[in-house]
Amino acid sequence: MNIKSFILPALLVALVSAFTPVALRAQDFTDIDTLVFHDALKFRLINKGFDNSLTPFTRIPAYLKDSVRTELWERAKCTSGMGIRFATNSRAVAVRYNLLTNMHMAHMADTGIKGTDLYILDEDGRWTFLNCNRPRKDSIQQKVYVDKLDGKMHEFMIYLPLYDGVNWMQIGVESTATITLPQIDNPRHDRRFVFYGTSVLQGGCATRTGVVATSILQRDLDAECINIGISGEGKMDFCMARAMATIPNVDAFIIDPIPNCTKMMCDTLTYDFINILRQARPDVPIFMVEGQAYSYENYNSFYNTYLKEKNFEFHKNYLKLRQDNPRNLYYIDRDNQWGPDNEGTVDGIHLTDIGFYFYAQKLKPYLQAILDGKPVPFQDKVNRPYPPVQ
Repeated sequence: MNIKSFILPALLVALVSAFTPVALRAQDFTDIDTLVFHDALKFRLINKGFDNSLTPFTRIPAYLKDSVRTELWERAKCTSGMGIRFATNSRAVAVRYNLLTNMHMAHMADTGIKGTDLYILDEDGRWTFLNCNRPRKDSIQQKVYVDKLDGKMHEFMIYLPLYDGVNWMQIGVESTATITLPQIDNPRHDRRFVFYGTSVLQGGCATRTGVVATSILQRDLDAECINIGISGEGKMDFCMARAMATIPNVDAFIIDPIPNCTKMMCDTLTYDFINILRQARPDVPIFMVEGQAYSYENYNSFYNTYLKEKNFEFHKNYLKLRQDNPRNLYYIDRDNQWGPDNEGTVDGIHLTDIGFYFYAQKLKPYLQAILDGKPVPFQDKVNRPYPPVQ
């Protein structure tokens, strides 16, 4: 054989190796097996509403298991919105966790479904995204998020999967490093919002776990944001309202159920569902969020009518509730709910990261006003542009 057939490939390998960026060489990365792993539950679990859940990573109380539909119970095991707060001076930070179902969906990135995001609190007190893990086929996931840090104490936050759950989670740091509970109260313990809704609220279809709307709001408002978005099951079950009413120290309830409800459900369930919260917690503001538009609504004769009819029934009950008692009840319309153009959804319904950003910005002024003790920007469109079709 021609000796060139041996020499040329070898030369190519040498050249590629010589010009490979230093940051990409395997020996320059921290070996995950050299790190020490700590149970994540030793640190602060944030954005969780109930202490009486079946597992620490379940979003609703254990006593509801026999009261709700199987689908609701199973989807409440998703860890959407929850996070782990800690501080460490380790030069490397890693994660290891065991997925509950290791599921996959065609229209949502695995990094959002079952990945995890690492954020760091910068010198200006702002949360900055560092890295995520790219989920593998295995049920046990692991990742060195970042290494070669400066060895100083920093505040960190890991967001858990949006559409999967975890059986356990561990945080990896160097063996000589210190890892503790967070030293800074962020999000603040004394600020808490409870969000109830559907798959959109849960996080479908965010590409990363940190860009679901409740997590954006948590960082922007420095407040815990409890995500009780249950995919396909935000149907205003009265037992869910009674359970949410028991969550202590709530600054406001945000109710966004219309995408999972029929027109009849919007008519017959809204009043009692909201009233359960009002009677149990009369001093806590409630925001009723109008059902979103679909990207194809204006071009589909059925949805162009039906979505507006559902909103009409929801708003009709809002007016009735305000007639009973106008205090601490607010309505947020759907205008620009996921952005000013038609690029805010993946499939016409579920949001892109752009959509989640705009959704969070839509809600933010209302929630900020509550925290600041200022008048709430009041939207009360009594004369709806879409009377129900007879």
